[in-house]
Amino acid sequence: MDLLSYRDHRSATPPPRLPGRATTARRLSTAAAVAAMLLAGCGTDTPKAAPHSSGPGVSLAPSATPSLSRSAFAPSATPSSSRSALAPALTSAATACTNSTKLAGWSNRRLAMLTVAVPVSETSVSDVTSEVSAGAGGVLLFGSKAPTDLGSRLTALKSHVPGKLGLLVMTDEEGGGIQRMSNLVGSLPWPAYMGAHWTPAQIQQNVTKVAKKMAAAQVNMDLAPVVDVDGRNVAPSKTNPDGWRSFSGNTSVVSKAGVAYMNGLRAGGVIPVVKHFPGLGGSTYNSDFGPARTLPWSTLQKVGIPPFTAAIKAGAPAIMVSNNIVPGLGTNPASLSPTAISSELRGKLGFKGLVVTDSLSAKAISAAGFSVPAAAVQALRSGADMVMFDLGGNVSSQTSAIATAITNAVAGGHLSRNRLIDAAGHVLAVRHVNLCS
Repeated sequence: MDLLSYRDHRSATPPPRLPGRATTARRLSTAAAVAAMLLAGCGTDTPKAAPHSSGPGVSLAPSATPSLSRSAFAPSATPSSSRSALAPALTSAATACTNSTKLAGWSNRRLAMLTVAVPVSETSVSDVTSEVSAGAGGVLLFGSKAPTDLGSRLTALKSHVPGKLGLLVMTDEEGGGIQRMSNLVGSLPWPAYMGAHWTPAQIQQNVTKVAKKMAAAQVNMDLAPVVDVDGRNVAPSKTNPDGWRSFSGNTSVVSKAGVAYMNGLRAGGVIPVVKHFPGLGGSTYNSDFGPARTLPWSTLQKVGIPPFTAAIKAGAPAIMVSNNIVPGLGTNPASLSPTAISSELRGKLGFKGLVVTDSLSAKAISAAGFSVPAAAVQALRSGADMVMFDLGGNVSSQTSAIATAITNAVAGGHLSRNRLIDAAGHVLAVRHVNLCS
């Protein structure tokens, strides 16, 4: 997300028979007990969030979703006693349930809603109660001055989340001119100042102070840090999306400062979102206002990608993908490009966390021929997990249109249901929500 002013207007075979007739009754009893355990291990009770999954103090390191173990009913290589045959069955029963198996039982509509971050003014968060009640995965706060009782208002909003699974509450708190709640959490200077005057340790320390206050106000995700490499000594504008939002024009400085900022947020209980992959430094224009291109991919690999690589190695839980076209990676904006997201970010860089889009309300998206709902579908197809759009117009209608487009795409075979389940799984995993507990 960019400037305040821009956003504000703008898947058995049966077990082997054991010899002997005298133990038949006991075997039947044992089989029934195992079956009961399997059903209990992946039941249909109301899912619950892991303890403290969305509040301060949560571990924010990304974790991979466990995969399904071998079936409890797979035959042993060699016949054994009923006691030894029972042991692997019990082990499988205990590990068979995963978030993916649970999500497979959700409706397409509910899965779709989990991939949407709904915009709302920080002064009236109750405006999106119906969207949160319908299962929206997150809310994106807009504004420049947060109410003093924001925490209690957000706590009330979270009470409407289906299954009490918690909610991603995000905002843009970068520093300098990009701060939405500095009146509550304190102010940070422009990243360019931090990169030039603060050591990585100082950056982390100061960011942690702000993050702790954000978490206390029930805001658990920050759309920062910006790790674009752009040394232009100017304020961000229509022609330059970065400027002072960048720590430096030096790749090494940005890599170190970005990791420090990210770790500061995590230490304070806030989930960082590293942005804007694959780097906006040197862009031809600001994608909020029209089509924009990054530096050529061959250049970005040397200059712009290292800060993202450093963040990923340091455990980045989430990354935002830009709306810029990347020369050498295709003609679609990066947020709608399977090459940028699935091949490069997921594949070559090995990122396994949450991938979010920049605002799909950007003029660069409409100029590429996509409405916001169509862009949401394309983003998910490309490998993104969560989509965002701007505050303005009818938020309720736009949210519904996005969810409908996603469900229709699955029904029509244009979007894999497995991809939708995967995306929803990443939304839950970033807060360490365990549907099986």
